[in-house]
Amino acid sequence: MKALCWHGKNDIRYETVPDPEIEDPRDAIINVSSCAICGSDLHLFHHFMPSMKSGDIVGHEFMGEVMEVGSDVKKLKVGDRVVVPFTITCGECDQCRRGNFSLCERSNRNKAMADKVFGHAGAGLFGYSHLTGGYAGGRPNTFVFRLLMKRIFRFPTH
Repeated sequence: MKALCWHGKNDIRYETVPDPEIEDPRDAIINVSSCAICGSDLHLFHHFMPSMKSGDIVGHEFMGEVMEVGSDVKKLKVGDRVVVPFTITCGECDQCRRGNFSLCERSNRNKAMADKVFGHAGAGLFGYSHLTGGYAGGRPNTFVFRLLMKRIFRFPTH
């Protein structure tokens, strides 16, 4: 598939990357139809945000169609149209139960690095730096939505 990949300051390229696969029973694969650009993307483009790696897929705040779901996904089915925010949430930790999704205690797989740099870790984020988990972003043709729980929104097809 094709994706927008970060390769350094002011260097974003449209490249071929591996197709996504279901790795966790809570994953879903989304065929991305639209993706927003926001100020956070400029932080990456101008390299104001540390810990990006060459080849990282950028983009967050996207929408598309569900193509495949993991065995634990009960709220979505193939063909559903969805909007996906950039915060990755487990839906189960204390912060998620309080509605503080940007502080999810379980989704940032690089929590120790973020603690060291920021003094605390926030949630994992799609298409942002490795300080926020290093998850691929929403600017490929097809995307794996990781740790699927509450933070994905279905919308009507008509």
